[in-house]
Amino acid sequence: MIQRIAAVILAGLALVGTQASAQGDDGEDIVYSILSFDDLEGWDQDDHSAALKVFLNTCSDFDDPDWRNLCAAAKDQNPASAKEFFELFFRPVMITIPDQEPLFTGYFEPELTGAPTRGGPYQYPIYKMPPEARRNQPWYSRRDILTSGVMDGRGLEIAWVDDPVELFFLQVQGSGRVRFPDGRTIRVGYGGANGHEYRSIGVELIRRGTYKSHQVSADVIKNWVRRNPADGTELLYHNPSYVFFREVSEVPADKGPLGAMNRSITTLRSIAVDKRYTPLGAPVWVEKDGESPMRRLMIAQDTGSAIKGAQRADIFMGTGDKAGKAAGKLKDPGRMVVFLPIQRAYAMLPDVSQ
Repeated sequence: MIQRIAAVILAGLALVGTQASAQGDDGEDIVYSILSFDDLEGWDQDDHSAALKVFLNTCSDFDDPDWRNLCAAAKDQNPASAKEFFELFFRPVMITIPDQEPLFTGYFEPELTGAPTRGGPYQYPIYKMPPEARRNQPWYSRRDILTSGVMDGRGLEIAWVDDPVELFFLQVQGSGRVRFPDGRTIRVGYGGANGHEYRSIGVELIRRGTYKSHQVSADVIKNWVRRNPADGTELLYHNPSYVFFREVSEVPADKGPLGAMNRSITTLRSIAVDKRYTPLGAPVWVEKDGESPMRRLMIAQDTGSAIKGAQRADIFMGTGDKAGKAAGKLKDPGRMVVFLPIQRAYAMLPDVSQ
């Protein structure tokens, strides 16, 4: 067994610096570059044990034998040796698509004000997904769902909130909390979508000339919609994608919301990725530049309809208004490097053995 592990490690070391390309399902060229850990800026200074703890939250859900074996090894790992664990069993692989710029944004768990029943200011429903919307994709657009009456009288409302703009951004985030007048709080998580492509209303405001790209943030968009109620409603309809929810109040309040792997995500350690390029559950080294540079190992535990590309990630910033403001400001370049089991890294480079 020891000899086999040693052979795999030596093979992996031989691959460092190797680059190969392949064609993705959409016909795009994908470039895979195997790096060394010395290539990762700030690697030695990170809290590797914190990353290992988050990795353990979801690694049991892997089906692939290579990943499951690594998960078993991780469970027996001394947290003090977490850095050595990652260096021994993984290889950093940078996955890029030519002409596609890297981009980091942030997301958070919002908290809305609402009630369990309709009344007073609470006029905007958070819906569960209708069964026919699962069977027929794409289903009705956002405009049709909210104006045609297709949802009326079916008991699909989880709660009613007081602000349609906050409800729109709850759908963008994919999960959140609703605080009722009696102080009780429920939590909602992603329950499905109508199958329409996501369209950014921020990009639309830039296209119209309303704002410059550097001016746009979630707060700017919210304030514009509220100042222009009729035009604001039409702007929200510009995004035909509609997200449905399910109640997930069984998740403890001190834990993060559920991500795409149906496990709680962790502030500043979990990211949403495009799973066409980054396996869910994989460690990802993040080198985010910008006003507040970040160098740390995170875990790909979530997805998002706006997260498209091999060098595209959404960093989970936490819960509440403070996290929301931080997430709204985050729009930075950098790079992300996926950690893959050594044999997986080798498998992604078909040309190296030629």
